[in-house]
Amino acid sequence: MQNYKRTKLSCYYSYLSMASIFSLPPLLFNTFHDIYGVSYTLLGTLVAVNFCTQLTIDLIFTFFTKYFNIKKTVTVMPLITSIGMLIYALVPWFFPEYAYIGLVIGTCVFSISAGLSEVLLSPVVAAIPSETPDRDMSLLHSLYAYGVVSVVVISTLFLRIFGTENWMYLTLFWAALPVIAFFMFSTSPMPEVNVSSSENGKNASKKHLIMTLCVLCIFFGSAAENSMTNWISSYIESALHLPKVLGDILGMALFGICLGLTRTWYAKKGKNIYRVLFFGMTGAAICYLIAGLSPVPVLSLFACVLMGICTSMLWPGSLILMEEKLPHVGVAAYALMAAGGDFGASIAPQMLGIVVDKVSESSFALNLSESLSLTTEQIGMKAGMIAAAVFPCIGIGILLIIRKKLASYQPSAPGLGDEGVS
Repeated sequence: MQNYKRTKLSCYYSYLSMASIFSLPPLLFNTFHDIYGVSYTLLGTLVAVNFCTQLTIDLIFTFFTKYFNIKKTVTVMPLITSIGMLIYALVPWFFPEYAYIGLVIGTCVFSISAGLSEVLLSPVVAAIPSETPDRDMSLLHSLYAYGVVSVVVISTLFLRIFGTENWMYLTLFWAALPVIAFFMFSTSPMPEVNVSSSENGKNASKKHLIMTLCVLCIFFGSAAENSMTNWISSYIESALHLPKVLGDILGMALFGICLGLTRTWYAKKGKNIYRVLFFGMTGAAICYLIAGLSPVPVLSLFACVLMGICTSMLWPGSLILMEEKLPHVGVAAYALMAAGGDFGASIAPQMLGIVVDKVSESSFALNLSESLSLTTEQIGMKAGMIAAAVFPCIGIGILLIIRKKLASYQPSAPGLGDEGVS
């Protein structure tokens, strides 16, 4: 029997090193604004470019999976990450007058790799023979969370000690790490990965419906997680008046630690993913309401950090639910799930930002600020937190529908996903 231990370790390391793609650019936005004069609007566009590129890759794999060689694509994926990070660092360094063009090109390139990782690493890990596939999946996603914490802490300390003008050396450091994953994949066997999903006749339409519900579940779960991920530092700075360095560490880093520890716990002890998803959605809704409504800043901070625990399993848990309940899913199904997650991550933080701006500029906020002794910006952010609670609330409804549909669904292959929801 083939030994896939090295393959699994390669997937784990690749997911860990991929965290710099998402965590590093936001930490450098103020640096790009101060050194190269890039406007905040254009910096915000980089985030949109990142997720839109990933979404495009997700959709390409959804419809054209059979045209790709999975082994070669997974192997070359880390090199694409490194090339993108190199462009991101070197173009502004050598051609500062074209700094933004270099940032956009670099973002496009490493976002391709990010999209590929979301589409391919999960099905590769799922295809490796294991007695606990759900726990392997949870561990995979927990490593991304630890990667985020590492990137935030190391990058924040580097910029603090060596100065923001040396940001390119920091980027080159993060660009070098994925190369190790390339060599690991090059010398690792690749398991047989299903390319497309299959199902016998009468069950096909019911399976497609459940698949659609799983995509909606990961959409609202991703929306709940990434709304907090993108706004937690700004919210903590505004609510507690902490400097940016402490806001990043107390906010994003602690959130990431909770995210990673909970996924690690599930990887070791977890079971009954439906129940985990249900309580996660419920807890996320409650935490958003506490963060938005509590007059006590420390309680709001606690709710924001606790959100890391509540939302930790919403993305990987949706994948685990799909794997457990639907047999024979292939790469195309994972690509569709990744598209749902990326879409939620793309639009939810933007929607929250719109709410913050609209409420902050309203007469309602002006009148309320006088009675509550808060600034209009603080009221706007609290309103954004309250509005974000709608994502996990809808997610709860989706899970209830999934439970109902699974009760009458019998997979065509015995022993695969026929345990139901308990």
